[in-house]
Amino acid sequence: MANKEILMVVDVVSNEKEIDRSVLFEAIEAALEMATKKLYRDDIAVRVAIDRVSGDYESFRQWEVVEADPEFENGLENPDAQILLEDAQKKDPTLEVGSFIEEPIESADFGRIGAQAAKQVIVQKVREAERRKVYELYKDKVGELVTGVIKRIERGNVFVDLEGTADAIIPREEMIPREPVRTGDRIRGYLKSVEEVTRGPQLTVSRSAPELLTALFKLEVPEVGDGLIEILGAARDPGSRAKIAVRTRDQRLDPVGACVGMRGSRVQAVSNELAGERVDIILWDENEAQFVINAMSPAEVVAIVVDEDKHSMDVSVKDDSLSQAIGRGGQNVRLASELTGWKLNVMSETQADEQNSSEADGYAQQLMLDLDVDEDVALILVQEGYTSIEEINFADLDDLTDIEEFDEDIAEELQQRAKDAYLIKAIASEEVLEEHEPAKDLLNMEGMDRELAFKLASKEIVTMEDLANLATDELLEIASIDEERATTLIMKAREPWFAE
Repeated sequence: MANKEILMVVDVVSNEKEIDRSVLFEAIEAALEMATKKLYRDDIAVRVAIDRVSGDYESFRQWEVVEADPEFENGLENPDAQILLEDAQKKDPTLEVGSFIEEPIESADFGRIGAQAAKQVIVQKVREAERRKVYELYKDKVGELVTGVIKRIERGNVFVDLEGTADAIIPREEMIPREPVRTGDRIRGYLKSVEEVTRGPQLTVSRSAPELLTALFKLEVPEVGDGLIEILGAARDPGSRAKIAVRTRDQRLDPVGACVGMRGSRVQAVSNELAGERVDIILWDENEAQFVINAMSPAEVVAIVVDEDKHSMDVSVKDDSLSQAIGRGGQNVRLASELTGWKLNVMSETQADEQNSSEADGYAQQLMLDLDVDEDVALILVQEGYTSIEEINFADLDDLTDIEEFDEDIAEELQQRAKDAYLIKAIASEEVLEEHEPAKDLLNMEGMDRELAFKLASKEIVTMEDLANLATDELLEIASIDEERATTLIMKAREPWFAE
């Protein structure tokens, strides 16, 4: 049956909606299949094939070739759409389970169903194709800047038309707090995610993400866009203040000056885009202590003490600069901490001196007990950097002798006392450990040593199974080992699980 009307519908819709012709042909075939089934019975299977050039189409009734199912009387769940393998092979010996037998049947008239089923199916297919088109267009743009016009605002959520190609949402929590926006305003944001959902692709845009700040500087500063200047991190208090860390790949360039621009024009352009958010541009430094000092700008750091174990730094500033270093509501130190990745404890010079004095007194008191010396000797040792018997025990004797107040005899006596005290503590620790005996499988496990096994046993981690049930951070709290070894030991203890 020839039908030029089919070709006309395909051409018109394909041109208007920019939908692939094959999608529309499949939609019309599905509509004709439904209409043809209604001419007969709804439970039969029908296939319609349209000639993509002439518009001719034919209809076929189908039977699927299946194995006999003993649950049904004649072995078929749907006799109107299924045929047993042995019966099918009588007609064609090459047929297999899953293939189909077809015979031509009378087709439904396209013109008669056009206003009903065909329209519904075509509309549905067009919608699906448009949604797929939007998803394909934006899925690779995640992480980029997008611009659109605000369509409406509902409960703080802002709905944006992205240049007529798609709709996106800026959730309330992704907006800059108290930013004045109105319907019809143009707005720019960072495309955070593109997700496929039932109603079509969901595009989520952010105005508060640190990545938006980085993207805006790439846009405003050509040296950043060209890769001559690198942005290594950003931290934001949206709408209020932000910090970015920059470094140059060309030593002739000043990365901070380039990002600031002539008379502050570049950083001001970024600030204006972010509702007046003040941006501090920080020079990155491979020395992490110096990087923290830079990040604390505009406060001037007097001294800094690094604690590698706790991944924290004690930062002291001048007494009259303490409030500036902390910032309103702790903003400055919080942003500096986020930017550098270190926990920062900010204090004034006076507070730092008091803390150091208190710590020194504590170390001195302990040395007085461990070495049986008076306070003066203990304080001299602390002032010279010896805060424990371990440090004195393993110190070079010449270094102790070089202390102005000590001669060689005093130095030897102090080190001998330190060795004795250290040995007593080691024996006491060993006795505590031996009270808890580890199981043989834990003691003999690959990668395990005797000291660690007894230490684990003292914490009731007696067998390999006990160790296998630990998380890496739990093991790190018990034992003074690095994360890589902790993970390796746990995975070794779990090997029997996988073997089973």
